Amino acid sequence: MMQLMRVLPAVRAVRAAPALYGAANAKSTAAAAARATARQHQLARQLQPQHRGLHTSRATAWDERRNSPETSVNTSLTDSWPITKMNLGLNVCPQGKVMIIERLGKFNSIQNGGLFLAIPLIDSVAYVVDMRERTILVDPQSCISKDNVSIEVSGNMFVQFVEPKMAAYGSLNPLYNVEQFAQSAMRNAIGSMDFDRILQARQELNNEVKAALDLAARPWGIKVLRYEITEVLPDRGVQIAMDKQAVAERDRREQVLQAEGTKRSLVLESEGVKIRKQNESEGELIKVRNEALAEKEKLVLEAEGQATAMLATAQATAESIDMIAGALAKPGGQNAAQYDIAQKYVEAFGELAQESNTLMLPTNAGDPGAMVAQAMAIYDHTARK
Repeated sequence: MMQLMRVLPAVRAVRAAPALYGAANAKSTAAAAARATARQHQLARQLQPQHRGLHTSRATAWDERRNSPETSVNTSLTDSWPITKMNLGLNVCPQGKVMIIERLGKFNSIQNGGLFLAIPLIDSVAYVVDMRERTILVDPQSCISKDNVSIEVSGNMFVQFVEPKMAAYGSLNPLYNVEQFAQSAMRNAIGSMDFDRILQARQELNNEVKAALDLAARPWGIKVLRYEITEVLPDRGVQIAMDKQAVAERDRREQVLQAEGTKRSLVLESEGVKIRKQNESEGELIKVRNEALAEKEKLVLEAEGQATAMLATAQATAESIDMIAGALAKPGGQNAAQYDIAQKYVEAFGELAQESNTLMLPTNAGDPGAMVAQAMAIYDHTARK
């Protein structure tokens, strides 16, 4: 019995040795991984070109954003993977996290949120995986577009662990791998597009990078939910060219607006002249029409007046002829007629050569008796018919 009591501590020490070795090995592996990650970050920052032609305020704003309290948690998770926890025997896993338990250095179980038991010195909490969605900032990357324009692009990546076992054993540092692959995928997507299309098709770029990341991150137990390009910064020369292009475009629009205004003004002015001419012509037509109607009315009235006058004259002449005929039929009427004719002949002969110096006279113009006799002969001949 005494020998058994003496051997029992040795057996316990032998049994605890693998666990102690596994814990020490895990700690050394974590330290080595952290140092390797730090070296990779330092090398990546050294290989990244400086912000050529970018404003200092933009770089300062990015540094402030990178070092802000909201994003320091995500960056620390990237740099301090893996996260472990001491096995206390009776352990508590917070809600939203998963603990991977190893027994003697080998995967044993996955513990979700709540209280669980683990054998000290034999079981170890090798990984603590946060299953909640997180944001990983993608540092500005120097990219060259399809038309050889140098630009720097930064973005945000929203990821979530979905397979804790694959996250623990699929990669040395899955978050760092996703971040580096996001930079590479973003450079590849930018290199396949022209600069103008990059500025206009951000959603297309986001979808392309997200699809590539989601496919590459599956072996690491990570699901890429979204990818958003936050800033596209061309170099200083391109910015100056874009500013000049914007100024030229504004000048062109101003000239186009001025030309359209001038054109509209001329069109309205010509339409006004056309309407004025049309109104004037219509007014002139109405005036001519009214004058013609007035002239027509005047002529009609004059003709009616002349007709009335002629009728009255004819009627008076007829009445006078009837009266003369009645007077001639009376006794002594012939003598009265001869007297009247002789009197009118003398009056007419006295008015000769007052308006013209050319006269045509009968041969017996100086014999009033002959003229009276001729007139009475004509009267007798007419009366007999």
